[in-house]
Amino acid sequence: MSVCPSIKSLKPYQGGKPISELQRELGLDNIVKLASNENPLGVGPKALAAMQKAVYEIDRYPDGNGFELKQAISKHLNVYPNSITLGNGSNDLLELIARAYVCKADDEVIFSEFAFVVYPLVTQAIGAKAVVTPANEFGHNLEAMLSAVNDNTKLIFIANPNNPTGTLLDDNAIQDFLSRVPKSIIVVLDQAYFEYLDTSDNAIAWLKEFDNLVITRTFSKAYGLAGLRVGYSISSEKIADYLNRIRQPFNVNHIAQMAATAALGDDSHLARSIIANKNGLSQLSQGFDKLGLSYIQSFANFIAVKVDNAENIYKKLLEEGFIVRPVEMKNYLRVSVGTSRENDDFLNALKLVI
Repeated sequence: MSVCPSIKSLKPYQGGKPISELQRELGLDNIVKLASNENPLGVGPKALAAMQKAVYEIDRYPDGNGFELKQAISKHLNVYPNSITLGNGSNDLLELIARAYVCKADDEVIFSEFAFVVYPLVTQAIGAKAVVTPANEFGHNLEAMLSAVNDNTKLIFIANPNNPTGTLLDDNAIQDFLSRVPKSIIVVLDQAYFEYLDTSDNAIAWLKEFDNLVITRTFSKAYGLAGLRVGYSISSEKIADYLNRIRQPFNVNHIAQMAATAALGDDSHLARSIIANKNGLSQLSQGFDKLGLSYIQSFANFIAVKVDNAENIYKKLLEEGFIVRPVEMKNYLRVSVGTSRENDDFLNALKLVI
């Protein structure tokens, strides 16, 4: 029995260490997880109420077309429902897009150095060729990405804000980039952290200009629904039709659909989450400054800080009950924004171990 070579050599995605795992390993009672870019305020009251109601309906299959959630997203973003594809988290959409548009072994997928780890995983899983362009100060170098385009290029991934660096591309730069990419190439603008930006939603308007653009977003971050796994993409109706042909019929469960629909109507919780994140980024940045540590300015809900021997510091922090995330940049740790108390306690622990 043989398996595809690309699968055989594939290393599975490793999420942030679960709290329960660290409890088993070290027997700690008080653990703070700052590893997976989750909303420290948790789920909002409207989404929670919707989930509690939906629990009594889980004997039925979910709406495979996600009518109510698509209507809510349509109204929220002023887009047509037929341009929306729902996913089991936005990761699901990234894979669906790759499966739909990358067909041959010599097809190429372009993404940046220091970008979301799912891009290379998806590319390898479908047996395509990954083209990794060098980063520019830990962010996307759009000119380098354009230079990498050739006749074999089928897909380009851009994360904005970027994970794990937190860097941000200017809207004008992205729009100029899109105008120069051949229309035969799909460009995915991964906006998992968009809600944390203090900016206009210009990307949605670009969909009218660029038929090859797909925007992906999620309810896992600012909306606090990471455990439910629900995301969506917006694209041309043609692309959405193809994606909906290959997605699993019930890829977003009923509770997730109801919670996400309610979350879109909870402006107060979203506003509190955005403010808490802004304050948390400032708190962590000031703390790192006091410790004499350099870091990458972040526009998301995490911050990458440079330390000596990051792997060793990571392990020492685990012993203190703090879970952060080692990342591919040498001697950097990615720290999610927590509550004010969690951020303060983390900084005190970091001071002890550096």
